[in-house]
Amino acid sequence: MRTTRVPSRARAMKTSRVVAAIASVVLSLILAGLVGQAQSNDPVFDIVLRNGTILDGSGGPPYKADVGISGGFITAIGNLASARAQVDLSAGGLFVVPGFINIHSHAVPAGLLRAENMLTQGVTTEIINPDGFGTANIKTQLSGLAASGLAVNVGAYIGFNAVWQDVIGTTDRRPTQDDINRMRVLVNQGLEDGAWGVSAGLDYVPARFATTDEVVRVVEVARAWRTNFPNHDRVTAEANFSSRAGISETLAIARAAGLSPTLTHVKVTGQELGTAKDVLAMMATATTSGFYAAADVYPYIAGQTRLHALLIPGWAQDGGRAAMIARFADPALRARIVAETEQTLTGRLGGPDAVYLPATRQQLVDIMRAQNISAGEAIVRTTEQGEVSAVLRFGVERDVIAFLQHPTISVACDCGATASPFVHPRFYGTFPRVLGRYVREQNVLTWEDAVRKMTALPAATIGMVDRGLLAVGMAADVTVFDPSRIIDHATYEAPVQLSEGVRHVIVNGRMALRDGQVTGERAGRILTRTAHMPTRPMSLDGSRRVLAKTSMVEIDVTQGVTDRRGAGIVRIRDAEKSLSVEATELGVVQVTDRWATFSGRARVSSSGPELPFRVIVDQANPRLPGASVLSVSVAGADDIAIRLDPSTTAITSPAGR
Repeated sequence: MRTTRVPSRARAMKTSRVVAAIASVVLSLILAGLVGQAQSNDPVFDIVLRNGTILDGSGGPPYKADVGISGGFITAIGNLASARAQVDLSAGGLFVVPGFINIHSHAVPAGLLRAENMLTQGVTTEIINPDGFGTANIKTQLSGLAASGLAVNVGAYIGFNAVWQDVIGTTDRRPTQDDINRMRVLVNQGLEDGAWGVSAGLDYVPARFATTDEVVRVVEVARAWRTNFPNHDRVTAEANFSSRAGISETLAIARAAGLSPTLTHVKVTGQELGTAKDVLAMMATATTSGFYAAADVYPYIAGQTRLHALLIPGWAQDGGRAAMIARFADPALRARIVAETEQTLTGRLGGPDAVYLPATRQQLVDIMRAQNISAGEAIVRTTEQGEVSAVLRFGVERDVIAFLQHPTISVACDCGATASPFVHPRFYGTFPRVLGRYVREQNVLTWEDAVRKMTALPAATIGMVDRGLLAVGMAADVTVFDPSRIIDHATYEAPVQLSEGVRHVIVNGRMALRDGQVTGERAGRILTRTAHMPTRPMSLDGSRRVLAKTSMVEIDVTQGVTDRRGAGIVRIRDAEKSLSVEATELGVVQVTDRWATFSGRARVSSSGPELPFRVIVDQANPRLPGASVLSVSVAGADDIAIRLDPSTTAITSPAGR
């Protein structure tokens, strides 16, 4: 069977863009001294990190090496003693790891300009619009953020809540079939525009008004995208305020819609405290049945949201804030609202002692005593005064530890780049808290696994392929921290306290944090997902092999259980010989069912320079049934897509993956 390619006109346009992009990167490398050096054979890099201890994100053992960065990519890992660099940094005694990926970010535009609270935690990428929030038009949202400049990378979910509100509004009414169709179009458009999944917050109005079946009918349009469904689980009075009932609904929606469920900021509350093992068993059952279940968790036993959002009954919030305030003014309705609010407060949080208001530094019980009123009345009165943020204590430490230790649960902060002083301590402390408290002090996790849960695991959960691993050819997002000093300092009473121990942070090859100080660089980029980037389990703990052979493609790449990187042959040639790629060094090989990706460094054209590249081999894309597709990206250029012969393409993955 002959290899077929993308249509010739489209191929020509893509090839010309790749050639132009390569020329641009080559020019930058020439200026950096990496290509065409006239006076020295020693390599020259933009940045070299010397003699650090590398934790590459895979969960594998640490090792000592230097890291060379050029043109926004990791271009060398090894002994670079003879290399020169524009920025030459000693990493002796420090851990060098991939930049942390926060897959549950509430970052705001003003915060993203500097992102000090995130960079000092080691975070280089934020995925916004969690809990279903954001906008139904993420393309406009992301372009607006990019125009202002970004200190860290930003990607986005398409939010179910945003889509529901855009079509249905804030009132509790049943959608028509036309409404469902309009919402499906918005979800699909969000994915076309690069969304990293379909997020939801069914605990929040107005999405709380949607039935389980209605949610499925809307989000199942994402089935062909092989993506994830992170949901803030719905906890209701009808289910006796059961966290596990809400989790069960999330798993059921994802299964019916053909998506991968992600239990976002996973927790158990109320009467179910101490039952994390039951939630983990539910996740295992979902994965065994064919729907890979993941989650994220933060290392605190309290959350933060608007005071009324989860405590005032949904029917009282129907129609928006003005309608809610009008109901407060009706004595009969107010009495009912107060009673149901107190029922929720007890069922979800155990009572009023669990509520703290950071803006006024008051406990809810302080307001109750000062005004001699009940808990429900205190919540209603406070809500009448305006939108108020509240810290809600809900959990126990043993559940947090159980979730942190589970192999498919990432660390995420439920925070984001901010400029507000009225925040939860997780906005400043999440990632260093895990590393300092739960790794160094308590030995709950190993360094390797904790870093994996902040890098390669969240990347796989959302489908990211060019970040999350410290490997040649990957984007140069790198965090360097001191394992003996890293710790959080933020508290509920004083949340705006920078963490300690993160020494350097590199975003797309530029120093965003140096010696613990924000540099002001705005090297962050908008990151988008394509249809060839599926949500997947991690697959870095077994032997794997990728084979593909046609007249234009020869790939035979393997990576063994103990190997740090792949090895083998990668040769790709354009039909008209306008482009050829031959690998000289490979990075880490990632695989899942009939899908694989790896990065590396390659000679581009027979006499050309060595440049970073990335390959995806995809045999399982529902949008291209029966096809095998090779996606090639060289030096950050647009991908080239090549149709492969399925009969000569094979991917071997670890057992059960």
